[in-house]
Amino acid sequence: MSTVESLGVTSGRMGEGSLWTLLKQAVRGTQQDYTEGPLGRAVFLLAVPMVLEMAMESVFGIVDVFFVGRLGADAVAAVGLTESLLTVVYSIALGLSMATTALVARRIGEKDPEDAARTAVQAIVLGVAVSVPFAVVGILGAREVLALMGAPSSVIEAGWGYAAWMLGGNVSILLLFLVNAVFRGAGDATVAMRSLWLANAINIVLDPCLIFGLGPFPELGVAGAGLATVIGRSAGVAYQLRALGRSGRHLRVGRRHVAFDGALGLRLLRLSVGGTGQFLIGTASWLGLVRILTPFGAVALAGYTIALRVVVVALLPAWGLSNAVATLVGQNLGARKPERAERSVWIAGLYNMVFLLGVMALFLWKAEPIVALFSADPEVQRMGALCLRVVSYGYAFYAWGMVLVQAFNGAGDTVTPTWINLFCYWLLQIPVALVLARGLGYGPLGVFLAITVAESVIAVVGLVVFRRGAWKRKEV
Repeated sequence: MSTVESLGVTSGRMGEGSLWTLLKQAVRGTQQDYTEGPLGRAVFLLAVPMVLEMAMESVFGIVDVFFVGRLGADAVAAVGLTESLLTVVYSIALGLSMATTALVARRIGEKDPEDAARTAVQAIVLGVAVSVPFAVVGILGAREVLALMGAPSSVIEAGWGYAAWMLGGNVSILLLFLVNAVFRGAGDATVAMRSLWLANAINIVLDPCLIFGLGPFPELGVAGAGLATVIGRSAGVAYQLRALGRSGRHLRVGRRHVAFDGALGLRLLRLSVGGTGQFLIGTASWLGLVRILTPFGAVALAGYTIALRVVVVALLPAWGLSNAVATLVGQNLGARKPERAERSVWIAGLYNMVFLLGVMALFLWKAEPIVALFSADPEVQRMGALCLRVVSYGYAFYAWGMVLVQAFNGAGDTVTPTWINLFCYWLLQIPVALVLARGLGYGPLGVFLAITVAESVIAVVGLVVFRRGAWKRKEV
């Protein structure tokens, strides 16, 4: 089957209309049953809002740093340290989100929206419960936590208010992730996208007002950035909860679903352990690479940091496609259509590979001008361009690795990707980086090569395990 046929395109048409019509449907939302019809169309309808959702999530940190940067280095340092503290919150949120998407998608595929709604309620309960200890630490001990992170007194005084708001209001982070995971699992990705549009719009408006005291707003400095972010995220959560209670396209939560279910909550927690582990293993590995790069100087670190930011932005569409796979696999396994679930992975993997090969070509051709947008230092440009090029050599593999990992997660098998990540990142990537960079004298190039090797091996190992098919028999 050709790519065009798989999308359902006939004589310039795609399914029920043109490509432009399909794009509008993806943004507006659709009644699409993702266990029926052309799989290419299903991937497109799910991926578009998921890409836009992820883009909006990355905007929060960018906006805060943009405005806080006007307050000086201490304020920026406080934001950076607080984000480091929030890594644990993000890890838990992502782990619970993976489990929530898998369970909700499976129930929707089984045509059991009642159990899907109960799963949504338990995810919210867990999110609120998990947020409490972090909130207590933030409200009562923001200064002490920053001191434990090694912050000098000037940074603590400048930024403790920001840390207090962000940690104290961390429930908005957890719920924004978790309820969006519910909508993604149900196939209502547009609701997830819109909630982040709203949250970001409010944050963008309130940030300068609360930081600098514009108009009737008080001048709160860097603490204002934290308050603006919490208000924006909370507004997004309010929009989500309102949407959950309305007559949705695939799922609706009513009063009858609002009850604590210990067994279902434990099932979510068990599934979330693997997802949390995946994120923590990956994050710790990247920090390990930074430690290996540190002796090679500020230029190496700056080039690596800039290249990594560029890569993250460039991969947003690829992550959107991969997240779409989690929903398709979960729903089609629930509908007892494992072959359709498998085909969705091959189609999405092919699309992802084509896209990332295009990104690779761009990086090989225009790496220096891209890095130059972020630094005027010729040496930093050279190092960043080297990193972009070397890492991009593995993009064909990386495209498949991303999709396969999300296929396992969508099937409810969050443990397999965790073991793959542990092996490929900590038992392969870190040792290879050390040997190449320091043992064999390749320097920063050795670290960049290690990234390419590890990501490629993830794809190969994932493919081997995926072909065995055990994920098709996973019960959640």
